[in-house]
Amino acid sequence: MFECETERLVLKVLDKKDAKLVLDYYIRNRDFLREWEPERNEEFFTLTFMERVLECELKEYEQGRLLRLWIFKKGDMSRVIGTVAFNNIIRGAFLSCHLGYKLDKDEINKGYATEAIRKGIDIIFNYYGLHRIEANIMPRNTPSLRVVEKLGFYNEGMAYKYLKINGKWEDHIHMVLLNPDL
Repeated sequence: MFECETERLVLKVLDKKDAKLVLDYYIRNRDFLREWEPERNEEFFTLTFMERVLECELKEYEQGRLLRLWIFKKGDMSRVIGTVAFNNIIRGAFLSCHLGYKLDKDEINKGYATEAIRKGIDIIFNYYGLHRIEANIMPRNTPSLRVVEKLGFYNEGMAYKYLKINGKWEDHIHMVLLNPDL
């Protein structure tokens, strides 16, 4: 299974045997994430559901369509503190993907998201050979916007009523980063 490190973090592709770690993350952050994610039913917060999700994501990873890296602090592989996902990876003339990320409510404002995404960008540009990373962020999510701006993403405009978040269609700012070597 793929694993890499940054200065303070371990980033790892997980499989269904790690479902308890992922479920624990979602349960700990259930209220915190509600504002930023699609509505989740009770089944989402079960071990069986997490096993299925991780199994599907592993297949997508193996097919080159997804790179989801679960974030751990170095020295503590017993607690997931977030995830960075490069999904909808498209090859051919597009060579692009979407970026999504989330962090534990108790770990925000420590630079972990920026550190993890920076490493993910390096992998996506230098190993996957992609040209473009797109991140769509709600205008009121200023901490998330600051993260991608620090990493060099630029604003390509507003996508109106782009995603249904917590039961409501939300506008998103379309942030983009281009691979300077392609």
